[in-house]
Amino acid sequence: MGASATTTPELYAMNGGDGRFSYAKNSFLQGHSVNASKEKIGEAIAEKLDLKILLSTSKTIRIVDVGCSVGPNTFLAIQNIIESIERKYQAQYLNINQKPEFQVFFNDLTSNDFNTLFSSLPPNRQYFAAGVPGSFHGRLFPEGSIHFFYSCIALHILSKAPEELLDKNSPSWNKGRIHYINAPDEVVNAYATQYAKGIEIFLDARAKEMVSGGMAVMSFPANPTGIPYSQTFTGAMFELLESSLLDMAKEGKISEAQVDSFNLPMYVPSLEEMMELVQKNGSFDIEKMELTSPGVHASMTNTSSMGKAIVMHVRAGMERMLIQHFGSEIIDELFNRYAKKFEEFPHHVLPSKKVQLFVVLIRK
Repeated sequence: MGASATTTPELYAMNGGDGRFSYAKNSFLQGHSVNASKEKIGEAIAEKLDLKILLSTSKTIRIVDVGCSVGPNTFLAIQNIIESIERKYQAQYLNINQKPEFQVFFNDLTSNDFNTLFSSLPPNRQYFAAGVPGSFHGRLFPEGSIHFFYSCIALHILSKAPEELLDKNSPSWNKGRIHYINAPDEVVNAYATQYAKGIEIFLDARAKEMVSGGMAVMSFPANPTGIPYSQTFTGAMFELLESSLLDMAKEGKISEAQVDSFNLPMYVPSLEEMMELVQKNGSFDIEKMELTSPGVHASMTNTSSMGKAIVMHVRAGMERMLIQHFGSEIIDELFNRYAKKFEEFPHHVLPSKKVQLFVVLIRK
């Protein structure tokens, strides 16, 4: 239960299986994001993906979902992409006798529950499936082998929390907080620097792996410029978790030192930050980069049901990390407190309109 526990990337994997607290049963937020971006992805493929170039060297289109977790959202997203590519193929070629085949790579950390993922693969899928374990902060595929990269609600995750947050002699020491919400500039800058390093590695790796003319489509949380992070949906969600942990520390149920040494390995960039990082990398043309709405389903506009669903969503995503650092015995109480916070502050529940970044890149 030391400070190093939170810097182990394998702990970032979602809860496996299909039980009550599993990611498979509690990933509605990502599901709404998949649905919200369906049309945008279809438009990007129709307007910007040149299949003549891609199929000039291969009769197989290779697609990757980076940070796929265990389903069911990844299967829905892949189906949307393949259907859009097939429509584009018919529009560009009109030769249904030479339709391309599809190979889909499902990527996530080695600790991801690939067994659950593969046992729930759609039986009538129109593609060859393979799993690729490993962090997306690094190379995953041979050079020039991938035609289409996709990622949904994953690119805000860091390879690790900034180390200086744990240094008591550093101005970035993050005492009494688990993130950079309401933190001094030094803490925010440490996170931003770590994020920039991670995205540079991510873009370099994808640039090597992609064919020229290949497409990358990514959707992930964003912080609109001019809005304090604590007032965004993601920021408020983490602030209530931090508040729950601090309450438990005050009551002696966990130690203050445990809270001081726990920092969430996540950073939510602005559109301007992301644009600068992609332009600095220089390997991609930016076809689209815009703030979008996560698209919450009508059934979730009730703050009570939405609050409960968010608590389950956060538990499915962070339970392993929290258990490693604080121990399993506090988890039920922590999330009970967290649920009560949402009841006390219902305005934190509903996402503000445009808090996601939708990005379409073409490999030069």
